[in-house]
Amino acid sequence: MDTYMKGMEIIESDILDKVISEMNNYKYTEITDEDIKEALRKESLNVKDFQALLSPKAINYLEEMAIKAKKMKEKYFGNSIYMFTPLYISNYCDNYCIYCGFNSHNKIKRAKLNLEQVEKELQEISKTGLQEILILTGESQRYSDINYIGEACKIAKKYFNNVGIEIYPVNSEDYKYLHSCGVDYVTIFQETYNSKKYSTLHLEGHKKVFSYRFYSQERALMGGMRGVGFAALLGLDDFRKDAFATAYHAYLLQRKYPRAEISISCPRLRPIINNQKINPKDVHEKELLQIVCAYRIFLPFANITISTRENENFRNNIVKIAATKISAGVNTGIGAHSDKCKEKGDEQFDIADKRSVVEIFEQLKNENLQPVMNDYIYTL
Repeated sequence: MDTYMKGMEIIESDILDKVISEMNNYKYTEITDEDIKEALRKESLNVKDFQALLSPKAINYLEEMAIKAKKMKEKYFGNSIYMFTPLYISNYCDNYCIYCGFNSHNKIKRAKLNLEQVEKELQEISKTGLQEILILTGESQRYSDINYIGEACKIAKKYFNNVGIEIYPVNSEDYKYLHSCGVDYVTIFQETYNSKKYSTLHLEGHKKVFSYRFYSQERALMGGMRGVGFAALLGLDDFRKDAFATAYHAYLLQRKYPRAEISISCPRLRPIINNQKINPKDVHEKELLQIVCAYRIFLPFANITISTRENENFRNNIVKIAATKISAGVNTGIGAHSDKCKEKGDEQFDIADKRSVVEIFEQLKNENLQPVMNDYIYTL
């Protein structure tokens, strides 16, 4: 499909071919009302049922989908909602992705926290009571090499029980090293599963290699990671096909690695600094609700994260229906949490829900939901 760059690990796997083939054959305009009704009658969905629930006609069954999704969420997760926050430690990037605020051609204030500053940020966040942190960098091996990320994660493990990373894709040996530094899970956004559109959006850097990015989660599991996260950036291309491919990718990988913890994020395209234009394909809240409900019914055991890209009202409601994980106290800039750091680098994108950890914690309790900071116990 594309040419790997020097040093990129090639693994033996047929999952990419299966996902792309099934996605390309997905003709959602041919889905009938009976297809949707049949899917809603089932306790466990097959791939065709999932496709039916993502179809345009399924919007007419959104209430039934939400009821079913809520029952599935309560069956497998009870009233628990997991809380975390991201920490951006560098915004240097070597890629030219035309929709991203961090892209190498965007004239923004760049910054990278040193390890002392990283610790100050982590100390400040830990005061909120959160026990899960997601460490993020721009995709630059020059400015944020594996050793730097590993050292940051070692510090994070001193303050947080659950540490995730969202960085540039690396080889399985690198994931093994990061796992030894305390990393529990890896999240990768494929952005879009349409490889042709992907090539028009990613113009420079390692991110140009579609298939290497696609196999990041599998390499992470090969490196010993406990969990992996998946996402497409909804609005870059045909959101129904991207949503289908995201969940089908996760579904196939979990069948291959049954012990893996699977999670899915549902980000929509958001404005970025300097207001670059890419003509996004609109995904409205009604369609996003449909996608999240379809994810929940198809993958009942998966965590579904709803980000601060969405507004307070939508997030308050979706956690009652289908989502199980929510971010809080978020800032996508560099060095924004500690008074000693101040804010050193520009944000990746605008957020819509600026509530603090305490505010979201109390909101969840008021809705008779159980905010969960940590559910892991490590034994020697």
